[in-house]
Amino acid sequence: MDYIRLGKTNLLISRVAFGAMRLTESISEDEAALIVRKAYDSGINFFDTSRKTPESEKLLGDALYDIRKNIFLSTATTTSSAAEIRQDLETSLMTLHTDYVDLYQLETESFLPVSGASDKVYDTLKYLKDLGKIKNIGIVTTNFSLATEAIESDLYDSIQYPFSMVSPSEVSQLVKKCEEHDVGFIAMQPLGGGLIDNIPLAFGFLQQYENVIPIWGVKTLEEMNQILYFNEHPPVIDEKFHKDVDSIRNFFN
Repeated sequence: MDYIRLGKTNLLISRVAFGAMRLTESISEDEAALIVRKAYDSGINFFDTSRKTPESEKLLGDALYDIRKNIFLSTATTTSSAAEIRQDLETSLMTLHTDYVDLYQLETESFLPVSGASDKVYDTLKYLKDLGKIKNIGIVTTNFSLATEAIESDLYDSIQYPFSMVSPSEVSQLVKKCEEHDVGFIAMQPLGGGLIDNIPLAFGFLQQYENVIPIWGVKTLEEMNQILYFNEHPPVIDEKFHKDVDSIRNFFN
């Protein structure tokens, strides 16, 4: 397993990150725990969930509570007020069986919290960071303009944004901007929201970007094993690879 630094956080994150939101589709709690522990035993150290899927927070927290100190844990809130953020975080901490999260992300499409604003959203996140309840602050969005603004503000440690071989070319510019500002780039929907079924090609495409950490949503042990296999056996980046990627990109764009 390869590990890279997540922007200015200085966290060394596995190049394969585990997205827990689909764990609720697993057959049982025991199966969900088996998938999570398989990921951990294979070298994955970054696990991502969200308060908007409380069941996934619970499944992840129950599966990782005894090895919490060995992994990096991320969750998110969709709330837009300071009071709700405090409440959401406390609930997440209790559900995840932890005193802190390594990355706390605000899911937003409409506004970017900034320091000193009357809504006090960012100041609340900073206060919670000062308390040690969150270690780093990130943004989750599908809004290109908002993501750009967040990166250029230098207030956020990471951006989670959709990125795959079928993404518009402008997203590559967003990745580069993150690198310039030392902001971690977390790629959600690495399979294009289900549009891509060629997993090795998807892996190879994203591994060309050294500062990108894809979040792979997993619901079965078979999927977990498949992702781990292609991580260990990525495609050769040659002329045929680029031709195959261009063919898929052109089809969907």
